[in-house]
Amino acid sequence: MLRNLYIENIAVIEKTNIDFTTGLNILTGETGAGKSIVIDSINAILGNRTSKDLIRNGADSAFVSAEFEDLSESALGAFKENGFEPEEDGSILIQRELTVSGKGKCRIGGRPTSVSVLRTLGEYLIDIHGQHASYELMSPDLHITYIDKLGGLEDELKAYQTVFREYTKMKNELNKSQTDEAERARKTDLLRYQVDELEKADLYIGEYEELTEKKQLIENKEKIASALNFAHEYLSGGEESDGALQLLQMASDRLYEITDFMPEAEETAKRLENLLYEMEDCSSEVLSMFETADAESEDPNEIDERLDLIYDLGRKYGQTIEEMLDYLDKAKKELEYLERYDENREELAENCRKAEKMAMDAALALSEKRKKISEEFAASVKKEMTYLDMPNVELVIRQERCELCSNGIDDIEILISTNPGEIPKPVAKIASGGELSRMMLAIKNVLSDKDNIDTLIFDEVDTGISGSAAQKVGFKLKEVSKTRQVLCVTHLAQIAALADSHFKIMKSVSDGKTYTQVSPLDHEGRRNELARIIGGVELTQATLDYAEEMLNGADQ
Repeated sequence: MLRNLYIENIAVIEKTNIDFTTGLNILTGETGAGKSIVIDSINAILGNRTSKDLIRNGADSAFVSAEFEDLSESALGAFKENGFEPEEDGSILIQRELTVSGKGKCRIGGRPTSVSVLRTLGEYLIDIHGQHASYELMSPDLHITYIDKLGGLEDELKAYQTVFREYTKMKNELNKSQTDEAERARKTDLLRYQVDELEKADLYIGEYEELTEKKQLIENKEKIASALNFAHEYLSGGEESDGALQLLQMASDRLYEITDFMPEAEETAKRLENLLYEMEDCSSEVLSMFETADAESEDPNEIDERLDLIYDLGRKYGQTIEEMLDYLDKAKKELEYLERYDENREELAENCRKAEKMAMDAALALSEKRKKISEEFAASVKKEMTYLDMPNVELVIRQERCELCSNGIDDIEILISTNPGEIPKPVAKIASGGELSRMMLAIKNVLSDKDNIDTLIFDEVDTGISGSAAQKVGFKLKEVSKTRQVLCVTHLAQIAALADSHFKIMKSVSDGKTYTQVSPLDHEGRRNELARIIGGVELTQATLDYAEEMLNGADQ
C-alpha cells in the first residue's frame, strides 16, 4: 500500500507530506484547492506522462516521492524481475524529479531507472479510477477487457494472439507474393543478370586488399629492390667492403684468442656467435625478398582492371566485397524463390490456411468461454448497481461475431437500461455522469478479486450523485477498503464521514503567491470539514450537529 507521499513544487503545492493509512483515506477541500494535484503527483510516481507545466511557477524543478509497504507477491516479483530489491522492512521508495528543461530523473530504492520501467511497475501498485475512467464505458472496444479479466482469460488471450500474429504474418507474405506476372518476370530477369554478373566476377574476401598491396609493390618496385640490395650488401658485404656478418665474425674470433688470459671474454664471444646466426637468417630473408620482388611479373594493367571491376560492382551491390557477396547470396535465394513461385506459393498458402484454422479454433474457444462469463458479469454488475440505488437497471452483454482480430472473433459491448420498460442500449446513449460513476464502481468491485493491486484511488467517483446513492457509494468504498487500501477524493459528506483517515486540502495566498497544504484531520477537524461540505462557508450549530451525527453513525 501507499504509506507516504511527499510533494515538492508541483503546481500550487510548495511542500507537503502525507502519511496514508490502511482502510479508507478521504481527501476533501474546496474546488481548486489542489486535490487533483495530489492525483497528478501519484500519476507521476506511477510513470504516467507529465508536463513541465506541473512545475510550480518560479521553480526550476519539482520532486515527488512515494513509499510503498506490504507489497503483494506479484508486485514484489515484478520489482525483483527488474532488478530492484525492497528494503529490509519490505518497503520500496520511488522518486521522480521533473525539470523545466524536460530532463527528469527517476529512482527506485535510490537506483536510477526509466519512466517506462516506472510505468510497468506502477501497474502492480495502484489502480486509479478518475472521472475519465468512467468514460471508458463509452468506448465499446474496451468492454471485452472486463469479460476477459473476470474470466481470467488473459493468458489464453495472449496464447491466441501469438497464433494470430503468425497467421497475419503468413497472410501478408501470401498477399505480397501475389504480384503481377509481368512484374515477377521483370524481377526474375534482373536477378538473373545480377547473379550472373557477380558470379562471373568470382570475388573473394580479402581480394581488394591483396590487389592493392600488389599494386603498391609494382609501383615501388625499383625503390624496394634498391633498399633490399643495399640491406643485403650491408649484412653480407660486397666487392670492396666487408659486411656486418664478416665484422661480427672477426670480433668473435678476436675475443676467443684472449680467453686464456681473460676467461670472461668467452661469454661475450658466444653471445656474438649467437648474434651471427640470427644475422645470417636476416641476410637470407633479405635475399629471398629481393629475388621475389625482382621476379614479380604480374601485369599492372590487369590489376588496375580488376580493381576497376571491384569498384564498379561496389557501386551497385555494396561498398565492400563482404557486402557484395552477401547481396549475391540474397539475390540467389530470391531468384530461386521466384523460379519456384508456383510451388512456393502453394506451400505458403497451405501454411497460411493451417495458421488461420489454428487462430480460428483458439478464437472460437475464447468466444465460448466469453459467452458464459458475460452472463456472470452482467448479473454481478447488476447486483452491485442495484445496491448503488439503481434498482431498475438491466444489463445485457451483446456478443457478435467479427473478423479475426487481435482480440479474437468477438465484438462485445455492454448494453444498459436504467428505467423499467426501456430496451437496453449502448452505454453512451443512456447513462448519465452519475450512472457512469456508479457503473464503473460496480465493475471495479466485481473485478477487484481478479487483480493483486493493493491500492485503489477513486477521484471524484461521486460525480452526479447525491442522497442515498451517495451514501451507498460510500458504503461500497468502505467495504472495498476492508481488503485493500482506498484513497478517495470526494465532495460529498456522506462519503467523507466514512473515512478511516481524513485529509483536508487547503489553499492560501501569501505575498501574491498561492500555497496548498494537505493536513490530516482529527475528530474536531473532520466535524468542521463535514459541516463545511454540508452547509458552505458559514458553519451553523445545526450543520455542526449534523456532521457530528454523521461521524457517530459512521463509527457504529
